Amino acid sequence: MHQALTAPISRTRIKVCGLTRECDVDAAVAAGVDALGFVLYAPSPRAVSLERACELARRLPPFITPVLLFVNAKAAEIRTALTALPHALLQFHGDETPQDCALPTQNGRHRFVRAARIPLGDDARDFDLVKYADQYSQAQAILLDAHVDGYGGAGKAFNWSLLPTSVNAHLVLSGGLTPANVTDGIRQVRPRCLSLAVDVSSGVEATRPDGTPLKGVKDAEKIQRFAAAVRAADAQIAP
Repeated sequence: MHQALTAPISRTRIKVCGLTRECDVDAAVAAGVDALGFVLYAPSPRAVSLERACELARRLPPFITPVLLFVNAKAAEIRTALTALPHALLQFHGDETPQDCALPTQNGRHRFVRAARIPLGDDARDFDLVKYADQYSQAQAILLDAHVDGYGGAGKAFNWSLLPTSVNAHLVLSGGLTPANVTDGIRQVRPRCLSLAVDVSSGVEATRPDGTPLKGVKDAEKIQRFAAAVRAADAQIAP
């Protein structure tokens, strides 16, 4: 269960998601991130197999968390993944119910994050995040992503200012974050929750000469700039 709402924790945790290459894993570790996400949803352009996720996760030093992202996966698939990576955090981005997310496994309780799909524009005010957090109270955190066609935020940012002012949950801000806007996101969202983390994917990806993104291919310099922007925001907000 979530704790009673108290003063926010000062340090913003950082997750880089959609990793597919060893060099990008190493770049994220060098930047000091807290978690790395591996997409186990085949339709995603950033998807990797479970075997590949395990290969990449083995590069992680102690105290950096591998995160396995699922979309409406079967229980057997999730259990297989937890057997392969028993210390991974699960992230659910589909239509999973609270019961689906908390499925029993041979390892007992497992930690998971539940994505909330926040509508774009003024419709964001109609999403009852307080109720959603209560429904998924067993989640370690609620991840806030933009509601677009399909699953995942597609690099879109919703209107952070329309979130409830007090949510009794740990939140993960996602959707359209970049080194340029993450500071503003932290300023706006952190006072509204127990603690805040940020999750970036497309915002730190490499691009082709014409500016189109190389999905699943990260840019080490962008990862460094993103992490630096988060630390700068923490330094500005810290009491």
